Amino acid sequence: QVQLVESGGGLVQAGGSLRLSCAASGRTFRRNAMGWFRQAPGKEREFVAGISGSGGTTGYADTVMGRSTISRDNAKNTVYLQMNTLKPEDTAVYYCAARPYLHSDYKRGESEYAYWGQGTQVTVPS
Repeated sequence: QVQLVESGGGLVQAGGSLRLSCAASGRTFRRNAMGWFRQAPGKEREFVAGISGSGGTTGYADTVMGRSTISRDNAKNTVYLQMNTLKPEDTAVYYCAARPYLHSDYKRGESEYAYWGQGTQVTVPS
């Protein structure tokens, strides 16, 4: 069982930056690929970024490519999402997710993830 707690969301002006953090429980954290998803009001939840268990492979949605960096510190059981040059369309609740144990390759589909955090709100006013 993995429990995830996100933090770092908030209100930021367009063009600004935020770093989201996701603290995970469990000693086997490095065996789980991780992902960040987001859900804007009235829209479906969408993939933002993913990272393999080792941290060696990452992937991004086109909408955040070049503006965001996902990383992980397995010693701290934490995954991060650094977001730069934020835009109003980045406004959403951001969720951290973990794939099942031993599934160390990240995926883009939310059905591939077994554990979810409660979400953290990011607001970028227009």
